[in-house]
Amino acid sequence: MKSANQPKQESDISQAELDRYEKLDQEWREYGIAAPTRRALVDAKLYKVSDLRKIKQSDLEQLPGLGKSVIARLKVLMNAKKIKFRP
Repeated sequence: MKSANQPKQESDISQAELDRYEKLDQEWREYGIAAPTRRALVDAKLYKVSDLRKIKQSDLEQLPGLGKSVIARLKVLMNAKKIKFRP
């Protein structure tokens, strides 16, 4: 039995859920962000790079599916748009 805190596997997600994510994660797809990371960002109500200004970096690091390399990539995207994390 899975605990509620375990990340969802691709096979555990219904087509309806996938369709919902697809409507919300378009910008992340354009940047080539992997599906588990996109789902974690959407679940945190972070739909585009500019939304990252609403969150502290430490809170972002706690999201499932976001490792150091993804955080570094998001920071590059943020720097290009002159966006900073919430203090």
